[in-house]
Amino acid sequence: MNLRQEDWATQLEADTNAVILDVRTEEECSEGIIPSAININIFKGQGFIYAIEELDKSKNYYVYCKAGGRSQQACDIMNELGFENTYNLVGGFSQWSGKVELP
Repeated sequence: MNLRQEDWATQLEADTNAVILDVRTEEECSEGIIPSAININIFKGQGFIYAIEELDKSKNYYVYCKAGGRSQQACDIMNELGFENTYNLVGGFSQWSGKVELP
């Protein structure tokens, strides 16, 4: 599901079963990450699939990349793998106005 920045942040804050997933490259993550995010680079191909399959499918995943395209692709992949609740951050990290921390 695509969520605008405000809706994504508000829903995330209220979600006690949330996991934040950053699908950018390590280089992109060096610019900063959303606090508590775990990074799984979508460009790792099959390695990305293996890493995703290790995650708990009962959690709610808030997924972001730089602009929203790769994270939408990641949500689609996750849904195909049986994840029911994935939320794509429309506009991605480049439009994020919330808290940021350096890795």
